[in-house]
Amino acid sequence: MGNYFVSGACGGMGRAVSKILVENGHSVWGTDVAAYETAGERLHIFRADVTKTAELEKVAETVKKEAGTLDGIINIAGVYDLNSLIEMSEEDFVRDFDVNLFGAFRVNKVFVPMLAEKGRVVIVTSELAPLPPLPFTGIYAITKAALDRYADALRMELQLTGKKVIVLRPGAVKTGMLPASVKKLEDFCASTKTYKVSSERFKNVVERVESRNVPPEKIASVIKKALEVKRPKNVYTINRNPLLLLYGAMPRRLRLWAIRKILK
Repeated sequence: MGNYFVSGACGGMGRAVSKILVENGHSVWGTDVAAYETAGERLHIFRADVTKTAELEKVAETVKKEAGTLDGIINIAGVYDLNSLIEMSEEDFVRDFDVNLFGAFRVNKVFVPMLAEKGRVVIVTSELAPLPPLPFTGIYAITKAALDRYADALRMELQLTGKKVIVLRPGAVKTGMLPASVKKLEDFCASTKTYKVSSERFKNVVERVESRNVPPEKIASVIKKALEVKRPKNVYTINRNPLLLLYGAMPRRLRLWAIRKILK
């Protein structure tokens, strides 16, 4: 059976991935800023922040002693944000990159040296990563697009050592991020001084996109498959929203017109 490391192990997707791996006889070491109590000899969760290299290195020392090598690294840790790019604070802008992009960089830098010869790195981005950004979710889309490109670059390099990098681009997932996004939306519509946005119209758009959500267990099963099949895909997509696909297929001028028509 294999040894796996999971970042963001206490969130909806992280819990589901850890659970399915342990239930199938694997051992999991995971980190999260809000670690929970664990029981069982094959599940080990540590409190650690992906923005702090020293904390990850401390966990890595324990993983090295207990596991020796890893068969896979699953990068799930991330934050969701919704704001305008000219009104959000610099602190929030930098934090979003620090968690969503640099967090994966730190995790892989620390743990890839433990990866077995044919080990695999899974990086969870978003269905938004390859699409044109939507207004006010731009910061989230930018960080996930950057993460997607980082994964491409890492794949190019690690293939030379026999290791694989796999990207998962999920659509809406029924986790704690869904209510968080609604709260972010309400806060933005109430506080923006620059944009006369119809909060009801904007909320309707977001709800239509997020209503087609899937349980985190479905994401976990895809990740498990990607870790175990002989020839995994470079990219797995799941629960792609048809409205977003249509939006992405529009000519740029038509996209701009459509957003003005809907939100102004």
